[in-house]
Amino acid sequence: MMSVQTAGKTVNIKSHDGQSFSGYLAKPESPNGSGILVIQEIFGVNSHIRDVADLYASAGYVALAPDLFWRTERNLELNYSEAEIQKGIGIMMKMDSDKAIEDLAATAETLRTEYGAKHVGGVGYCMGGLLAFRLACRNVLNAAVAYYGGGTDQFLGEANQLNTPLLMHFALNDSYIPLSAIIKIKEALGGNKHVQIETYANVDHGFNCDQRGSYNRQAAMLAFARSADFFSKHLLG
Repeated sequence: MMSVQTAGKTVNIKSHDGQSFSGYLAKPESPNGSGILVIQEIFGVNSHIRDVADLYASAGYVALAPDLFWRTERNLELNYSEAEIQKGIGIMMKMDSDKAIEDLAATAETLRTEYGAKHVGGVGYCMGGLLAFRLACRNVLNAAVAYYGGGTDQFLGEANQLNTPLLMHFALNDSYIPLSAIIKIKEALGGNKHVQIETYANVDHGFNCDQRGSYNRQAAMLAFARSADFFSKHLLG
């Protein structure tokens, strides 16, 4: 994924329970009227997630990436070393996922009320991919994109009322998501007209992140092109 420089900044977001947490806000030079909620991995709102927000801002969206670990450890930024991966997993295990979903819903509201987004989409990666899926199941967003959402197959029961447009990206050589889980997801959601599932051969988990050894430029660019088209169709149409 290419880095795109914008004038991003840290802002405060009000939670539904009367507290506040930070988020990285990237505003476009030429707004298209819609917003993108960028949902972090276990590494926090680090430089990669900021790059994602900047990239969507360059496409005309106001993009906001909230700190989802703030209830345990605020402003956590990790890299991709094994030690940092284990730390991120530990923080994720302490995270209350239902509270995180509430915080994401509050962030979507902030995009609408404070930054004028008529429609709000969400894009998430790994942990954030699962959360993007669960937000879509709650019909909180106007459209959602989930990259290699680990554990999605364990939450398919939440999709009974899913009518939010949802695009899912999966790596077929994913060292964290077995092929059996992807097959299970396809079998459960394949009949839902709102769901589009794309798979990428010969690539591993994290293929979108150019800071990881598993980065695959071709797959990352193809997935972004599909995501951009998807958001254009459902957020700007």
